[in-house]
Amino acid sequence: MKKTGKAAPKKQAAKTTTKKPAAAKTPDAVPPKTDAAPLDLATLRERIDGIDRHIQELIGERAQFANQVGKAKGKLAAAVDYYRPEREAQVLRRVVDRNDGPLNDEVLVRLFREIMSACLAQQEPLKIGYLGPEGTHSQQAVYKHFGHSIHGLPLASIEEVFQEVEAGHADFGVVPVENSTQGTIQSTLDMFLTSKLKICGEVELRVHQHLLSRNGQIEGIERVYSHPQSFAQCKAWLRQYLPRAEKIPVSSNAEAARRARSADDSAAIAGISAANVYGLKSVAGPIEDRPDNTTRFLVIGRELFPPSGNDRTSLMIFIKDQPGALYHVLEPFAKHGLSMNRIESRPGHTGLWQYAFFIDIGGHVHEEAMRRALDELADYAQEVKVLGSYPVAIA
Repeated sequence: MKKTGKAAPKKQAAKTTTKKPAAAKTPDAVPPKTDAAPLDLATLRERIDGIDRHIQELIGERAQFANQVGKAKGKLAAAVDYYRPEREAQVLRRVVDRNDGPLNDEVLVRLFREIMSACLAQQEPLKIGYLGPEGTHSQQAVYKHFGHSIHGLPLASIEEVFQEVEAGHADFGVVPVENSTQGTIQSTLDMFLTSKLKICGEVELRVHQHLLSRNGQIEGIERVYSHPQSFAQCKAWLRQYLPRAEKIPVSSNAEAARRARSADDSAAIAGISAANVYGLKSVAGPIEDRPDNTTRFLVIGRELFPPSGNDRTSLMIFIKDQPGALYHVLEPFAKHGLSMNRIESRPGHTGLWQYAFFIDIGGHVHEEAMRRALDELADYAQEVKVLGSYPVAIA
């Protein structure tokens, strides 16, 4: 049923498309008919060159229109004022909806993300803070969400990412919040207890871990550096292949790679990008215990953005100490048809044995159902803080 509903608008769109006139303008870009005789290699390459020229012209045209959009908004203070995450999410969802292959959704989303990133950077590159140094999975998450036409700011800790965004030195920050194997990154949640920043987006990144060393040999490795989360994600592999090696936790996998490059008896667990940055070789990989190992990152900024049409809202709720309080806090969301995606409790730092509940709900805070549900929390919630409403991760 899903495919039937998806195909109908495509047929209608084909009736009103202007593809045929465009093809007539550049006949070398017209693909051969499937029932025609196979073309020789020289002709195929000529057709591809024609398509490339046409694509380049269209990208240039898009960049010109994007520049006009920036001028239409008037003179704004900085690049961050031109960035609209809800608009980007809508564009990328349409890319996915239109996709009939042969390239998969993830590839097409990445291509369009880079085009939008380059067009936005005509005004000024966004400054994005992330947990560094260079070569971390956090940096990969930055590029996946914002594209490469940004100015990355590698920082020493999650706390420093929050501080730099709050101070305005970074336009946005990207921080890890949970891993599918090892659960929540508690230091990120704890920052929201006092921070005024808002969640503006989320990124889901498939995390592949590699054992890296200077000479690429597993023999002679006596110590392994890595972030504690990565050690936990690879514990079965380490137990089987390096049971006697010393495991030394460090602040990031990139820091692990930096240390491992100093001796042949040292290795690091990190992403393959860290090997490229620090001149290491892959000994083995991927070595994570679960092939679906995924880390979710949050994009943090200084303001809420309008709905995109498929959003998630993150809340921090302090509950009054009374029987059934948690049940009554969750009840309004079910009553108004809102799905709870996640719940996590943390010490509230407001008193002994007091806890804050972090809850993710499907929907946007500006939507009527969400507003009504939040209004009904007053009798049972001591405090409700909207951490952000943001587009659900795409591909």
